[in-house]
Amino acid sequence: MNREKVLLSASSEELRLIQDEEESWEESISYYLSEAAPRLDLWLVSQLGISRNQVQKLISSGAITVGGKQLNAAATLQPGLEVAITWPLPRELQLVGEDIPLDIVYEDSHMVVVNKAKGMVVHPAVGNWTGTLVQALLYHCRDLQAIGGTLRPGIVHRLDKDTTGLLVVAKNENAMNSLSHQLKERSMTREYLALVWGGFADDTGSIALPIGRHPKERQKMAVTPSGRAAQTDYRVLARFKEWSWLALTLYSGRTHQIRVHLSHSGHPVVGDPLYGSRPNPLGLTSQGLHAWRLCLDHPASGNRSCWESQPPPELSRALELCALRK
Repeated sequence: MNREKVLLSASSEELRLIQDEEESWEESISYYLSEAAPRLDLWLVSQLGISRNQVQKLISSGAITVGGKQLNAAATLQPGLEVAITWPLPRELQLVGEDIPLDIVYEDSHMVVVNKAKGMVVHPAVGNWTGTLVQALLYHCRDLQAIGGTLRPGIVHRLDKDTTGLLVVAKNENAMNSLSHQLKERSMTREYLALVWGGFADDTGSIALPIGRHPKERQKMAVTPSGRAAQTDYRVLARFKEWSWLALTLYSGRTHQIRVHLSHSGHPVVGDPLYGSRPNPLGLTSQGLHAWRLCLDHPASGNRSCWESQPPPELSRALELCALRK
């Protein structure tokens, strides 16, 4: 029996997920504390991005354990403890199209290429059930079919919430199969621009290191021997006094891959709140990483197509500041 039943309304604006009656449906995540926190509820608010009232309801329902024990909302947290969250998902979840502005750079009956803005999550997940790219696409693209997973219809690949730039979305099953195959076989090329700390001796290089879940901080990824193979190639476009401007190409698609590889090599992305511990003197409010170029074979015609997107204004201003300090 299928785990999920999917119904798509005639208007294609509403995607409805109904849980099978005999199955439990929940999402579990774990965090390992790297430092003490004064209150459990406030720490969860900062980690999950939901309201304090929602967090307190989860605690009172027994969905939160700390070191295997249920604690109250005011409990103090000690370093090294595991905070486990079993998040009960709604028995009926509706994905309804939302009128959210989109920068669509190309669209036809098979696919749509979007220039994603900073702060937009690609698909619904814990802490972000609404306001995602998927909801925006359901509103703007009335011919988007329910493919590729109930919560992520048409999503071929993703960008982090605060990473800007280009991504492609499939509108039908044939397009999904073609684009997913290209991604797997690396014939789809994705190029990024990144402003990073430090200088490079060589103009080009490659970072080929496995990436997996961080052993202690579960919201992070890390280079780890037990991780999955990952390769990131880079080319130095400009050198500044303290920073470098890079073009990067992905040959795999691990979560946070570029950010993890660069941080591990001693060149964290400027402004990265998760993997960059250095001060941010350039005014960036998030990581200086932009998906600037996307090339693929059209899923119907087979013709090769490429799109480019200029860095957002905030990142462009940071580059200007770098040049002034050169």
